[in-house]
Amino acid sequence: MLALLRERLPEVLKAMAPLVGAVCVLQVALVQAPLPQFLQFLAGAALAALGMLLLFAGIDLGILPMGRFIGAELPRKGSLWLIAGVAFALGFAVTVAEPDVLILAAQVEATAQGAIAARPLVYVIAAGVGLLGAVALLRIVFGFPFTALVAIAFGLMLLLSFLAPARFVPLAYDAGSVTTGVLTAPVLLALALGLSTVLARRSAATDGFGLLGLASVGPVIAVLLLGWLQR
Repeated sequence: MLALLRERLPEVLKAMAPLVGAVCVLQVALVQAPLPQFLQFLAGAALAALGMLLLFAGIDLGILPMGRFIGAELPRKGSLWLIAGVAFALGFAVTVAEPDVLILAAQVEATAQGAIAARPLVYVIAAGVGLLGAVALLRIVFGFPFTALVAIAFGLMLLLSFLAPARFVPLAYDAGSVTTGVLTAPVLLALALGLSTVLARRSAATDGFGLLGLASVGPVIAVLLLGWLQR
């Protein structure tokens, strides 16, 4: 555990350094924020670095190995419904817990003054990730061409972009981007890689990737569909 933390610490510091450095330069050269506020920023940056360190350690120690194990075990059960159901459940669960999704939903509710509630929006986004994640996992099982699946998903997304109310379109595309966060990405990638490694004549490099990109289209379609139904 300590060895893993020491290994991850330089990566976290390198990731935080540009942000902290930029704010420090702005503080000295331009904005001159009150000293208590600047010190509060430094303290928050230190806490964020500590949180990132613990998060990365948790992902390496538990989330990635468990995700790959689940993905490898699913084909052995011999049930396509089970594979699809587990993919949907995991995609939904990790998206509901995704910090980026929660922040977006809270900001939308505050900006829309309650016209769009945060919690239902989170569930719609999570359902989109779960549904497209299940479709992408089944693609690995059946070996469907990835390009054909992407063409269908993007075609539907573009069509709904013209049908949905204008206020839902930018929200939908932001919803797709925030789902590729610190929880959703490792879980879905590990699940796909675990599944692809146990299927005969399949390449993990070819079939194990792409699920995350396809799953991120799901929230866009889901939010656009919600707007179209509420028009």
